[in-house]
Amino acid sequence: MKITAATRALTALAQETRLGIVRLLVKVGPDGLVAGQIAQRLKLAPATSSFHLSQLTQAGLIQPTREGRSIRYAPVLSTINELLAFLGETLSGGPTQKSAARSPVKALTKKASAKKAAPKKKAARA
Repeated sequence: MKITAATRALTALAQETRLGIVRLLVKVGPDGLVAGQIAQRLKLAPATSSFHLSQLTQAGLIQPTREGRSIRYAPVLSTINELLAFLGETLSGGPTQKSAARSPVKALTKKASAKKAAPKKKAARA
C-alpha cells in the first residue's frame, strides 16, 4: 500500500464514529449492511451516518452498492488487510514472514468467532 492511500485511510479511521462503522461492517462480514441498519445499530442520525459513510467510501475502506432505494455498505477487506499489513511493516521496520503470510482481518474475525463459540466458564464456588 502506498503511503498516500494509507494516510487517507488512517485519517478516515481517526474519528470515533467512522472507526465504529468499519468495526461493525468487518464484524458483519463481506455482505455489509444497508445504511439505515448501520445508523440504527450505532444510534446515528441519518445525516450524520451519511457524512461518515461518504468519508469512508472516499478512503476506500467501504464499498456502496445500490439496492433499490437503499444503499448497502460492505467493508473492502482487501484495503483493510493492506492497511494492517502496511502498519505492521512500517511499525516493525520492514515486512516479516508472518505479516506477509496471513490476512490480519481474517485472523481478527476468526479470533472473535472463537470467543463467541467457546462456552462460558462458571465461577468456582468457595
